[in-house]
Amino acid sequence: MLKRRLYDSIFSRHLAENRQMVWVSGPRLVGKTTSCRARGDAYHNWDNLDDRRLLLSGPAAVAEKDGLNRLGARAPVLVFDELHKYRKWKGFLKGFFDTYSDRARLMVTGSSRLDTYRRGGDSLMGRYFLYRMHPFSVGEVLRTAPPGKPLQSPEHPPEGEFKALWEHGGFPEPFLERDPAFSRKWQRLRRQQLLKEDLRDLTRIQEVSHLEVLAEILADRSAQQLSYSNLAQSVSVSVDTIQRWVDALESLHHGFRVRPWTSRVARSLRKEPKWYLRDWAEVADPGGRAETFVACHLLKAVEGWTDLGLGTFELRYLRDKEKREADFLVIRDRKPWFLVEVKKSDERLDPVLGYFQRQLKAAHAFQVVLEAAYVEADCFKRHEPTVVPARTFLSQLL
Repeated sequence: MLKRRLYDSIFSRHLAENRQMVWVSGPRLVGKTTSCRARGDAYHNWDNLDDRRLLLSGPAAVAEKDGLNRLGARAPVLVFDELHKYRKWKGFLKGFFDTYSDRARLMVTGSSRLDTYRRGGDSLMGRYFLYRMHPFSVGEVLRTAPPGKPLQSPEHPPEGEFKALWEHGGFPEPFLERDPAFSRKWQRLRRQQLLKEDLRDLTRIQEVSHLEVLAEILADRSAQQLSYSNLAQSVSVSVDTIQRWVDALESLHHGFRVRPWTSRVARSLRKEPKWYLRDWAEVADPGGRAETFVACHLLKAVEGWTDLGLGTFELRYLRDKEKREADFLVIRDRKPWFLVEVKKSDERLDPVLGYFQRQLKAAHAFQVVLEAAYVEADCFKRHEPTVVPARTFLSQLL
């Protein structure tokens, strides 16, 4: 039941059509290893001592063990898990790919650090495609095939599935278990593992107790602007330290920042980013949870559409000197595409949507209401500011 059929389909299609490696990045416990192992013919985990000995012997030893020197009807799929813990992992993969890419297909996954490590001195450019894996969403509950275009036709999500997403989050285990006590224990365990294991491995941060305080504060401030000076005062560290710690928490997918869009916005302010938890079920405030719920869906959509080659997409927000603010702006190929303002229950249209839409000439502007009933209508056929149910709007995304 923990299979992510959408991602299974994405990975299967890639392996059938491309020679490049599949790299899978994403939060801890989102299902990366499970999905990759389901596609693989051979699995090697750096944390397994026997596998580590084999990997240290070099690509030729792995190829011999996995039968790459024998004729086969198809190229086998090899999965390398947690390989980035090996100091020379990039050299290993480069050598393996350059020698055996005509005889095998490779999948590389591990902890959430993989996407961070790939950014520095990328000698593997052109040899892999990155896929960023996200928790379950309304779109993934409804569909399992990779989309051929960004937007889908609206579809009514089963009420039980929507309720489970809202209450338990989109991470596979609590979403499928649907038990409040289990969800609370799972959330606590995941946060402990992230702060005391992943953070220790990724960084040299020693003040883990202070960083735990920061993580607690950020959990209460999801959907709010980040004030680094305020956080520094609350945790009793410097502003530079807070910025480094927030960078680390974001790289580990504890949360993510949405930055302001300033181009073509009259009297715009270059303000701090807004912060959102990856697991919206941890957000206690209903309004903050509603905005975080939609933020996570939009992030999954823009990153997924980009990874699938459907265009280049970004997620931003808007704020000007008069403190008018729109929660989200989706950028498509460097141009504003649609605006989103999130409300839990208020269906009175916020005039800020029309104001910013006129300024940016965005094609669409939506006020997304979480508690509104599903409507069988395509949101994206409306070009004027429109109040739309979250159930309808989110069903059209990835």
